Order: sequence, then C-alpha cells, then structure tokens
Amino acid sequence: MHNETYNINVACFCNENFTKSLEEIKSFFGFNLISKNINNKDLIDGKFNAIIVELENEKKILLQDIMIPKILIQKNNKINKFKDDFSLIVKLPLNVVQFNQDIIDICKKHEFKKNSLIKIKNYILDKNSRVLKKNDTILKVTEKEVIFLEMLYFSNKPLSRDYILKNIWKYSSETETHTIETHIYRLRQKIKSHFNDNDFIKNSKEGYSL
Repeated sequence: MHNETYNINVACFCNENFTKSLEEIKSFFGFNLISKNINNKDLIDGKFNAIIVELENEKKILLQDIMIPKILIQKNNKINKFKDDFSLIVKLPLNVVQFNQDIIDICKKHEFKKNSLIKIKNYILDKNSRVLKKNDTILKVTEKEVIFLEMLYFSNKPLSRDYILKNIWKYSSETETHTIETHIYRLRQKIKSHFNDNDFIKNSKEGYSL
C-alpha cells in the first residue's frame, strides 16, 4: 500500500534505530520523511512542516524557537514536563496508519491556521475566526470587514471609495449613499472602543489605508 504523498516535509530527530525503522516504512507515509542533514536554521526558517523528536533527543535542539508542529515519540510512561509544547505525543509501539494520518492532519491544520493569520502593525487579524487581536483583547469582525482589512493590508496605495464599493461591498460606483462611510465608521469606532486606537484605519483624499 502506498499513500498519496502531500507536499509535507517532516524532520526526524530521533535515535539511529528508531530513525532506521521509520525509513524502512516511509513508503507508507503520505509525507516526506527527512532524517539527514537537519539543522536548526532550516527548522526555524520553515523548511519543514513538522519535526519528530524523542525524549532522549529533544534537549539537543532549541524547540522553543521552532514554530512548526512537534511530535514526541515516547517509549515509556515517563511524564514529560514539556508535554504542552508538543502537538502530538506518540507512545510506542507505533500504529503506522494512525501515525501517518495524525501527522498529515496536524500539518494541514497548522498550515491552514498560519495562512489565516495576518500581522497588521501590533495586531493579528484571524481571517478564519473573524477576529482582530492585540495582546489579550479580541474584537469580533464581520466577513466584509475581514476582506476590507485584508485588502487594505496588501494594497501598496490607499483604496478609493469607488474601489471599496465595487470590490468589497459590491455596490455600483454610482451609488448615492454613504454606505461605505457608514461601514468604515462603525469599524473604526469598534476598534477605538476595544483598543483605544483612533489611527488604525487612515482616511485621506486618496482613500483609505492602514
């Protein structure tokens, strides 16, 4: 049996015997298992989607600097005080099918979450959860507001009222209302109320910007 292989690269930082065992069955995996020439810089720079470590080797790498999912291989029932740092703890003997699926699911979930987050100034816009966050303060925003903020963020120039009308709120540019101004005013008021920030969305004669 050979699973469909996704574009997922998983680093294996385990002892020689366990690594050899995984190498022998890696044709069953739906991810690319890489066990040679692994260094911390590649892990930190995002060249891998996840890392597999074991209790004996976990202290040899700087796990706190690695922001990808971490899978811990545990040979005994020893309680690991750093267990909360891991996305998955696998106890031996290994269930190959479950192990394969868990790693694929964890990597996909991490990638989805990563792609849903946009850092704007000192804020995080979570497109999936539709919230704007700063430290511990969270503001719920609408789908249109998410699209609006995302467009402002990726635009290299202010967005005009007509552009916003047509591309976000889907109104005709001839619309003789203050619909856009009203929507943006309400959003700015929410941001001011929650974060005490009156300059998050800027308005000039060229249009709106961040």
